[in-house]
Formats: sequence, structure tokens, C-alpha cells
Amino acid sequence: MKRENVSILGSTGSIGESTLDVIGRNPDHFRVVALSANRNIDKLAEQCARFDAALAVTADPSLEQDLSNALKQAGARAEVLSGDAGLKEAAGMAETDIVMAAIVGAAGLQSTFEAARCGKKILLANKESLVIAGEVFIAEAKRSQARILPVDSEHNAIFQALPQDFEQGLSAAGVEKIILTASGGPFRDLPAEQFSEVTPEQACNHPNWSMGRKISVDSATLMNKGLEVIEAHWLFNAHPDQIEVLVHPQSIVHSMVAYRDGSVLAQMGTPDMRTPIAHALAWPRRIEAGVERLNLALMNDLSFEQPDLARFPCLGLAFQAMRSGASAPVTLNAANEVAVDAFLDGRIGFDGIARLVGDVMERTAVAGVQNLDDVLEHDRQARQTANEWVANFYG
Repeated sequence: MKRENVSILGSTGSIGESTLDVIGRNPDHFRVVALSANRNIDKLAEQCARFDAALAVTADPSLEQDLSNALKQAGARAEVLSGDAGLKEAAGMAETDIVMAAIVGAAGLQSTFEAARCGKKILLANKESLVIAGEVFIAEAKRSQARILPVDSEHNAIFQALPQDFEQGLSAAGVEKIILTASGGPFRDLPAEQFSEVTPEQACNHPNWSMGRKISVDSATLMNKGLEVIEAHWLFNAHPDQIEVLVHPQSIVHSMVAYRDGSVLAQMGTPDMRTPIAHALAWPRRIEAGVERLNLALMNDLSFEQPDLARFPCLGLAFQAMRSGASAPVTLNAANEVAVDAFLDGRIGFDGIARLVGDVMERTAVAGVQNLDDVLEHDRQARQTANEWVANFYG
């Protein structure tokens, strides 16, 4: 296995840190060449010093000098860039073989698209790239022969359970449906009438996974699963009727593939993101990930249930957006990002997230998406509508 060069977009987040942990366990296989962060420049500088990265990027141009100072203090030699141009450079630099796309939300779209344009091996943790720009993103990856490998635990599990020829069509490969599992989040059993009392701290306290605040809130509303449904639609060329969601509170079965002959293949493991990261990094080989081994003898309580769309309407809204296609997923994602930010800032209640997203989708006509500029414009318009909603209802 030759040593490959890795750029990590979003290295100070949970996915980025887990990726560096796996790379640190396999130094003969991987070398870090570029790291990026939003505003956590001290941690970024420490990472650059530890892994001897050649390039450090802050998404905030106003912090470029602060990053330079932090790198010097940490003893790192990295060149400093900032903003969208810097992120694109980290994604497309000639030395890079692998790009870990781990920037949360639509903010990661342009840099991930640059990695696709340059034909990189993309480890996709930024699901929004496919959610809001699926058609143009997949087309660009095919044109450049970029390889997209899913890092979300559910999509990685499906990828492992699918036959190699699935890209020719799931039905042709004998697949009946793909089944995404969801933990149900921290409020799976909370009465819906108490949702208005939920605090950001409660919503960010996921029962099984350690994640960032935005993704944790999305998991609490089941929007994260909805975004994963749309991502699966594009990743696996799956018709909406071929995608199912089941709530699995233990988070041991990460997802399943049901075949025409009645077989169901499930990928299992402890809930640790280092497993899908290691799989994607080394694919098609396997490497050490540092995770606790699954003790099957203790697995005596694995349960599955249908999601309650009445209590968690965000999942239903995501299915609606997937079936509508075109700009609908862009609107869904933009409205949700505004809603989650407003909730975390205390400007709307937890129960307001789904209402905001649903209202913005109702007010926004579905329009065609031909290129990345179209995506960005629909995203801008939807955010404007969502911010007006917050101001009008809670201002």
C-alpha cells in the first residue's frame, strides 16, 4: 500500500480529529499535507505542528495573521491561506491524493466541489454537497473520474454491503432496498408536547455518538437522517421507493441492504466514526482504526421500529424534498441550517425548527438547478426567507 497524501477540510471538528487519529495510527500509509478550520486556529496550529502539514487554512480571512502567529508559536512550518480560495487550494492541490470533506453544512460545498473537479479521492462527510447539489456534483465527479467514498456511518455501511456493480443500478444488481438506521436521538421517547421545553444542551447530548452541535441537533430532530436519505439517493443511484429508514436505538447495526432473494446484509460495529473513516481512507484495503471491538455475546437487545413522522416531521420533509428534486433539497437544507442556528442561539424553540423548515418549503417554488451557481442562488434565497421567518415570528 503506497503512502497517500491527505487534505482534511474541517480538521478541528469531530470527524477531522478522528481522521487524524486514524492517520496517526497508520503513518506508513498516509501523510497529511493540508488542514483547515473555521475559527479554531490554536487547535489547527497544534495539528499542523504534530503532522507537519504543508498548508493551513482558516475559513475566516480576518484570522489569517492570528493563524500565522499561532503556527510560529507551535513550531509548525505550514503556509497560511484563508477563505474560500484557501479551502479550494487545500482541496485541489496537486500533491493531494485524498480529500476528507468534513466541513459542516453548505459552507463545505465549494471546496468539496473543487476536490471533485480535480479528480480526487473524496471521503465525503459533508453530506450537504450531495443534498443540495447532487446532480451537478455527481456529474462533475464522473467527468473528472473522482472517487466518492461515503464516511457517514450509515452510507459507509451500505457501501460495504452492496455488490461492486451497484453503480449500474440497484435493481440490476439484485438490490430491493437500502435501509438506513437511526438511533432516534435523545428525544425518541419524549412526549411531543414537551418539545417546546427542550434546551440546546439537551439536544446536543446524543445518547450514542460524539458529534458537533449542529449535527447533534439534526439528529435530535431526525433531520440528519432526512439529509442522509437524500445523500443515499445520489450516492447509490437509488429511487426514493428503494430507501427506507428504521429507528435502531442501540446504533450497532449501522445500515442494511435488502436483496431480491430475501437476504439482508447488515454492517455492524461499535458506534465509533473511526471505523468508516479507516474504511474509506484505505479502501479497498483494511487498516487499524483503534476502535473497541464489538462483543456479539453481549448483543442481546437489538431492536428496530418505524420512525414516527408525526413527532419528527423533519424526516418527512426530507423525503418530500427528495421526491420533488431540483431546488427543493437546497431549500430544505438552507432553512434547516438557519433554524438550527436560531435554536442554538435561543431565538426559536426546538419545536420551531420543523415549523420553520416546513413553512419555508411551502413558500418557495421548486426551480431547476443546472450548475453550482444555481445552487448557491437558491441557497441564498432560502436563507433570506428563513431569516425573515425567524424575525417575523420571534423577533
